[in-house]
Amino acid sequence: MAGSDPNKLMAKADKLTKLSFTRWNADWKSATLLYEQAANGFRIAKDYEKAKEALEKASKGQELISSPWDAAKHMESAAALAKELGKWNEVADFYRRASELYTVCGRAQPASDALAKGARALEDHVPEEAIQLYIEACTILEDDGKEQMAFDLYRDVTSAYIKLQKYTDAAAFLLRWGLAADKCNATHSQCKAYLSAILIYLYIHDIKQTEKCYNDCSQVDAFLGNDHGRCASKLLSAYTEGDVEEIKRLAQSSAVSHLDHMVIRLARKLPTGDVSGLKTNSSKEQEEELDEDDLT
Repeated sequence: MAGSDPNKLMAKADKLTKLSFTRWNADWKSATLLYEQAANGFRIAKDYEKAKEALEKASKGQELISSPWDAAKHMESAAALAKELGKWNEVADFYRRASELYTVCGRAQPASDALAKGARALEDHVPEEAIQLYIEACTILEDDGKEQMAFDLYRDVTSAYIKLQKYTDAAAFLLRWGLAADKCNATHSQCKAYLSAILIYLYIHDIKQTEKCYNDCSQVDAFLGNDHGRCASKLLSAYTEGDVEEIKRLAQSSAVSHLDHMVIRLARKLPTGDVSGLKTNSSKEQEEELDEDDLT
């Protein structure tokens, strides 16, 4: 049927949105309906490029007729088609635009979810951009006071950083997770995040940063009195003593075994550097302290 030809529907819709001597006002309401019909027709015909174009125009139309929610839905659909076509820049742009439109509706959760969908679509292809989308999704929920709804996103960011071997970034984001957990009184999650950050610093054998991280986390009473805090303390002591067997034993402990698998894998490889020198350095520092006090 000629009326259902998506190409003709697009042409008719385009004509309705263009001004002329006989049309002084664009008829976006009628055009949007035609764009939506065209998008469906192109999808059935598996012409995803044209379907994507029709959805972009339908989204613009819904926005112009004051329906940002429907505009956002069309943008998400266009993003999904961009993914099928392997157009990764468009995937990111479209999901971001959908998120903005959900924000106009005052809906933080769908706005965050749209960015998370984009991140998951990009993770295997453009991991750096995926991380940025995940972080933006977290920020939306944090700004809306919904930190607890972002826990899966914190996990996704940490995992993505570890895959890229950006371990200091992973540790820093775990500390951000810990702070968010503190705000919503999720003490168990907070302590897990802190121990995970400490383990990652140990994995890259940055002992000074590990000690600094532990000292900062120890300002939180709940961490000190928790199994995770005690495990971290024992690990640092084992490193100071150069006790490889104790380090390996602690890496197998229940406090570590209940962390996220991405962190467990790193913990099982501890120690990753020479710890015998740490005991020597510790002994020297103690001797120097004694000499300074020796006034005889």
